[in-house]
Amino acid sequence: MTTEARIARRTGLPVACSGADPYAVAQRLLDEGAAGLISFGIAGGLAPLAPPGTLVVATAVAGDDMTILASAAWRRALLNALPQARAGAIAGASRPAVTIEDKADLYARTGALAVDLESYAVARACRERGRPFAVLRAVADPAGRALPPAALTGLDGDGKMAPGAVLAQVLRDPGQLIGLCRLGLDLARAMSALNAAARAFPRGFLGLDPLQSVGDVA
Repeated sequence: MTTEARIARRTGLPVACSGADPYAVAQRLLDEGAAGLISFGIAGGLAPLAPPGTLVVATAVAGDDMTILASAAWRRALLNALPQARAGAIAGASRPAVTIEDKADLYARTGALAVDLESYAVARACRERGRPFAVLRAVADPAGRALPPAALTGLDGDGKMAPGAVLAQVLRDPGQLIGLCRLGLDLARAMSALNAAARAFPRGFLGLDPLQSVGDVA
């Protein structure tokens, strides 16, 4: 998350890390006067044809209880600035989609292009406060690749790398090393895509009229 935040600052917008409780952070930002929120970072791929580095601009965020539509105006602005991006739903999850089977099941249920752990919390907080939101994510691990267990212990509570935890996992199961190397390459592609997107971010974005997309539920 700290790397994602560093890249996000290149958009020129204020940035906050979601941490362990993205809903609480989203509420705080809105209470402090944020005009709306953008969920920015990496995601897990769900669609078969969404390789690492695919940029996704959300049309909506699908949660367990409802699907919340993103700002139509903000989505159009992002897609105009980022013609390589794909528009589609993002699935919001409370835990990572680890296995290929997990991803296939989530794709079958939601039709979402990708999944992350923060966007639904952002969408819900914005809907409750009547504020617009957008989602810009880059696919890291694709639908056809499982996450190695060591990757799930590789971050601390502040979103910083915890190399000691990763090393301990690899020592217990050296077979994960190949999967971690592949994940490293996937992450590099995702971060490169995010960096390019941040540099091409539409100027005056927050001044755009979010139109009729505030709080809409599909």
